[in-house]
Amino acid sequence: MKVLIVGSGGREHAIAYKVAKSPKVDKIYCAPGNAGIAELAECVDIKAMEFDKLVAFAKEKEIDLTIIGMDDPLVGGVVDVFEKEGLRVFGPRKNAAILEGSKAFSKDLMKKYKIPTAAYETFTDPQKAIEYLETAPIPVVLKADGLALGKGVLICQTREEAIEGVKTLMLDKKFGSAGNTIVVEEFMTGREVSVLSYVDGKTVKIMSSAQDYKRAKDGDQGLNTGGMGNFSPSPFYTEEVDRFCKENIYQRTVDAMAAEGRPFKGVIFFGLMLTPEGPKVLEYNARFGDPEAQVVLPRMKTDIIDVFEACIDGTLDQVELEFEDNACVCVVLASDGYPLSYEKGFPIEGLDSFKDKDDYFVFHAGTAWKDGKVVTNGGRVLGITATGKDLKEARAKAYEATEWVSFDNKYMRHDIGKAIDEA
Repeated sequence: MKVLIVGSGGREHAIAYKVAKSPKVDKIYCAPGNAGIAELAECVDIKAMEFDKLVAFAKEKEIDLTIIGMDDPLVGGVVDVFEKEGLRVFGPRKNAAILEGSKAFSKDLMKKYKIPTAAYETFTDPQKAIEYLETAPIPVVLKADGLALGKGVLICQTREEAIEGVKTLMLDKKFGSAGNTIVVEEFMTGREVSVLSYVDGKTVKIMSSAQDYKRAKDGDQGLNTGGMGNFSPSPFYTEEVDRFCKENIYQRTVDAMAAEGRPFKGVIFFGLMLTPEGPKVLEYNARFGDPEAQVVLPRMKTDIIDVFEACIDGTLDQVELEFEDNACVCVVLASDGYPLSYEKGFPIEGLDSFKDKDDYFVFHAGTAWKDGKVVTNGGRVLGITATGKDLKEARAKAYEATEWVSFDNKYMRHDIGKAIDEA
């Protein structure tokens, strides 16, 4: 079969890697792709939001399955466009992708269906938000309602910070129209855990847990990013936590979306906080996480094409989802200055070091070809990833592999999985 993957990041590279492992797949295309994906797929110069061009390409090449990796096209309704043309596509329709596209919607859904989450208030008027914050418990969390590249969340430690945050989101429009509405949420404490799941509209199958590092600098300092590293599985995601979440969060969310006339087919990313009162939902995403995909998919034993097709056909209950009994760590190599300003276009050396190594991976996020060389082309450049028998071994191997690669302005965190490793 012929497959088209839509996207250009490390997540899409991880998906392409897994799709290439399927004996059912003869040819992979990726729009627009990157320099790493180009080793597995034929990259085509079509942007993720160019729906008409994507549809025309899928028809011309007689694509059997299109996989949407990114949030923007999903929230924009690309799946609806493909389905209208009779094309087979993996991902939620627009009315289901709102689960990620609007934080206000998802918070209201959780409240209505009694899915555990933080207490919150929603505001469209900045002055009313500021008035509320004059007496709200501190610290507090501000969230832009719409998509903001994973960076539209402000954790405010003081009342002054919170009021300034409202101005940043709603008046200065740091994230554009995403900040027209904001959610003001209670600050929860505990361990964060990411759990990805496959959903076919009624059945939900959980992938292995993961743990993300959002802040730019060691010790969880610095600005929020799209993710500086990750590991899987999380030792804090116990059988007890799993049982609670399956009963009170995962299935309840899928049932709630169906009851609202928004059946969800695709991947739901559950961002969880393991609070002293029990697990609560921090956020939903309507696609694979990035870099979560880089640590979860290398551990997945089941043919990913079988899973994608079962999600589309509503037969996920017939698929056995299996994962390796090992661990995986991803360390993001970024451009110094990310997530603010940074230079790009620097040649990357050492990528050949990963050839023919089964338990080491280099997933390209922000790379491009220039004058016959792979160069940096984004804030997050590469996801250096390794598997091992346990977290300690996987972490040691991933950090070993970060030394194989060099480029000007290379930057990374040095503590991905460290506290867990030393525990």
